[in-house]
Amino acid sequence: MKKKSSYEELQSHIRFIKTPGIEVWENQYPEREYTIHLNVPECTCICPKTGLPDFAVIQVTYGPAKLCLELKSFKLYIIAYRNVGIFHEHLVNKILDDIVNACHPRWAKVEGIVSPRGGIQTTVTAEYRKK
Repeated sequence: MKKKSSYEELQSHIRFIKTPGIEVWENQYPEREYTIHLNVPECTCICPKTGLPDFAVIQVTYGPAKLCLELKSFKLYIIAYRNVGIFHEHLVNKILDDIVNACHPRWAKVEGIVSPRGGIQTTVTAEYRKK
């Protein structure tokens, strides 16, 4: 008989968690390829296994098309993770999905640099490129 993992189904709901919307504004230079870099030095979330806080730097880099992210709503979006139990890998991928759904960039990259936990520092990177 296969032993059941204590992590099984712990994050099966994560793609569907409710977060604040990220507002956007119209890019007046959609024909130009350029890069926007956002650095969020104080992102916090909760370890779903231990209930302890995790601290991360989130770096977002994207090439805007017709829309750009509005920063205040993005800040409120990030703050919403403060009390969410989420693995680092899922946090980065969820942020990327929500950015892509909000502004439909040419490309985007999200990197989460998580403070050491138990002597291990984690960096997770997820990327999107418009097809």
